[in-house]
Order: sequence, then structure tokens, then C-alpha cells
Amino acid sequence: MRQFILSIDQGTTSSRAILFDRKLRPVASAQREFPQHFPAPGWVEHDPEEIWGSVLGTMRAALRKAGIGPGDLAGIGITNQRETTIIWDRKTGKAIHNAIVWQDRRTAAECERLRAAGGEERVTAKSGLLLDPYFSATKAAWILDRVKGARKRAEAGELAFGTVDSFLIWRLTGGKVHATDATNAARTALYDIREGGWDDELAALFNVPRAVLPAVRDSAGDYGLTARAVLGAEVPILGVAGDQQAAAIGQACFRPGMLKATYGTGCFALLNTGDEPVRSRNRLLTTVAYQLAGRRAYALEGSIFVAGAVVQWLRDGLKLIRRSADAGALAKGSDQGQPVYFVPALTGLGAPHWDAAARGAIYGITRGTTGAEIVRAALEAVCYQTLDLLDAMRADMGGAGDTVLRVDGGMVASDWTMQFLADILDAPVDRPKVPETTAVGAAYLAGLAAGLLPEPAAMAKTWKRDRRFTPRMKADLRAAKLAGWRDAVARTLSR
Repeated sequence: MRQFILSIDQGTTSSRAILFDRKLRPVASAQREFPQHFPAPGWVEHDPEEIWGSVLGTMRAALRKAGIGPGDLAGIGITNQRETTIIWDRKTGKAIHNAIVWQDRRTAAECERLRAAGGEERVTAKSGLLLDPYFSATKAAWILDRVKGARKRAEAGELAFGTVDSFLIWRLTGGKVHATDATNAARTALYDIREGGWDDELAALFNVPRAVLPAVRDSAGDYGLTARAVLGAEVPILGVAGDQQAAAIGQACFRPGMLKATYGTGCFALLNTGDEPVRSRNRLLTTVAYQLAGRRAYALEGSIFVAGAVVQWLRDGLKLIRRSADAGALAKGSDQGQPVYFVPALTGLGAPHWDAAARGAIYGITRGTTGAEIVRAALEAVCYQTLDLLDAMRADMGGAGDTVLRVDGGMVASDWTMQFLADILDAPVDRPKVPETTAVGAAYLAGLAAGLLPEPAAMAKTWKRDRRFTPRMKADLRAAKLAGWRDAVARTLSR
């Protein structure tokens, strides 16, 4: 019997493949990092062939480690870095330009032009998003306008556009399926989240031809069969979701009001709002949480562009730590009496500020400041930014929503950071038993479509907590720290 699910977790800096059994227990995994390309200040690219090679290699390695073959797989689930944009040739499957990564800011001027022309209200009303370089539409238009002959070829139907999930589905199926799911479509700024389809007005606004767009399907559904050459036999692709939505699913946030935050390269908080989209009054995003059997659930989302990436920068750029895992211990041993603040706007500020021109800054440095205080300030900044997001969410929901935050991602392994998060939120923080929640979410969707796993309400009962962090900080100290943070942010904003 086909007892296993293979989950592809394609992230910003690495690709993972994790094999799960029918109880969503991890059996074997493989991970491979791939290069980041920075061709100009504020530009971030990936080579799609390096992405594909890392995915293919980790899929095969996970199966080898588990000692099973493709015939043991009930299905494949895919979760991916969102908004990252690829345009490829339908005949060859080769990209016509490097992938433009979600962090990339090259289209900031175009976003400002569209905003000045009154375009943001139309974008927000239909897509739930804001006019920002973060989203896919302006990236796609940039490629079509910069690659010789690309726009003409796109209009003739020779090219295909997609986020990373679509590109992987195309490659996995040998070019037979050009599709995405509703959660990824909702991040392009070309998709009407209420109507559930590509929007002609938005496509015209961003000058992206309809001919390049993929079909939009349920998050749990049929995405075709892998070509035999991929794994040695055909395997159904049955689940797809953007990484943050997959993490919310993996955290069993199926009930309206449930809240999760994922700390990867960036930090992304999602609040389930149920079957009705909530328009934010605080510059959060309204997005699709998942779509099952044609029915969409919605979420409010807040995005922090730099979370784990700041730890990588401390390690690789400033050389303040040797390993990312050292950051928590160094912060714990720092001089707590030095109020140093680090605003990590290394690629601009996300929600609720949305300031693409802001750049990183460190405040409060004295001659007594050491690397330990800077590392501590960087970790604290991620927690402060989380509070900014949650405050905005609560305001949009009239104070409703869970008071417990479920967390996942690489940074949550640091007990020091999670305790500070609970302290600064003044709320409990729950860390799950199985930390790979993004991959779990993709596996669940595939298992649901395969008939191997139960409906969401039953799945939610299987979620298990590893540890709960409860607030311990005194109110006056918390208030002083927050005042210092808010002053630092105000000094950093470009407008």
C-alpha cells in the first residue's frame, strides 16, 4: 500500500524533501542550500536550474534514506517561497531570466508610479495586497520588458509565468501541467481573492498578458503525475500551498481567530479570519489561507522581511557568530543594561510600515557596546516586529483573536528568543512538537487529497505542543523597551 507522503519544501535559501508516514510523522529528510545572487543593490535573484537541481536531489535522497521507492508514495505535496517570479519557455522549460526573489526591490519606482496614479486602491480592493515590489506582478512585467522579445512571445502564448510552485509542477510533470493553487495565486497581485480568479483589470494595470498565467486549483487536489524520469515511476502531485499558508495548516490553524508566526528568512504572521476576507485598516494583507473543495478560507497577514536573515547576516556579514545557533547564548550573556536597538530594514520595512526605502540602523551604541549587545538587539527586533503585526491584527479584528501564538521556523529553537517573544507580547507562545510545520502542511494537503488523512477538524486534534513560553517580564520594563523600539523605528522610516 502507498503509505508515505513526500513533502517538497522549497525555501528562499534551501530546498528540503521530507518523507512522512500516514500519521504525519517524519521518516527521512534531505536538505540542500543553493546560491543567492545579488546583481545590484536591493536586487535578489535565484537561478531556476539551481532550484530545480536542489529539489530533485533532495527528493531522491529522502527516498534513499528511507529505503523506499516511488511505489510507496501516496502523493507529493509542494510548499514554496511565495511571490518569487519565474518566466519560462513552454517548449524547453528553461527560464528566460533568473527568478526574481520576493525580497527584491527593483520595481519600487514602478510601484510608486502606479500608486501616484491611484492604482493602489484597485489593487487592494481585489487582491487584498498593497502596491509593493514584494509581490509578483511588477516582477513579471519587469522581466517581460527587459528580456528581448519576451513580451511579444508572452502574448503569443510561448512563455509561462509562475511562482516557484508552478515552475516545479511544470518540471515534475514534464511540462504537462501549468497550474498553481489559490494561496500562491493570491500573492501575485493579479488574482481577485473574492471572485477566485485572475482579474483582467489587474492584468492590464500591471501589463501582464493573461496568456502566461497558470490554472488556479484547490490547495488539495490533482496537479498531475510526475514524469517517470523524475523518481522512476509516476507519482501524483496532490497538495500545493505557499510556505506561510502551509505553516498555518501544519499548525492546525483551521479555526477563525487562530494565529501563527513563522520565523524563517523573514517572519510571517497569519490570523485565520474564516470564510470572509477582512479588509485591513492597518496596512496588513488580506490573503487566502487555503482553498479546499472550492471553498476559500481567508487570513490577515503581516510580513517581516528580515528575521532569520538577520542572524545569517550577523554570521556571514559581520562575523559576530560562527553558527546561527550561537546567537541565543550570546544574547543571553550580553549586558542587559545597555538599551541597544537594531531596526533590521536591510531590504526595507514590511508590515505595518511598508517602507521600501528604509534601511537598517542600530541605535544606542556606546563605547561599551560589544557584538553580544548587537546580536541581542537583532533577536529582540524580530520579537518587537511581531508585536507590531499582532497589534495591527487585533485592531483590524476589534480585539478578537487568540491570545496564544503558535510559532515555527528555525529561530524558534532558541529558548532565549522565544522567552523574550512571550515577554514582549505579554502572551503565551506555543512551540510545536514537530517543528517542520511548513512541510507538514504540504504533506497534509497531499494526504487529504489521497484519502490517507482526515478532514481539518480531526487533523487539528493531532497537533501537539513541545513547550509553552509564558510572560515573565515586569510591566514597567516592557513599557520602557517598547518605547525605545518605537522611537528607533520612527527614526529609521524614510517618510
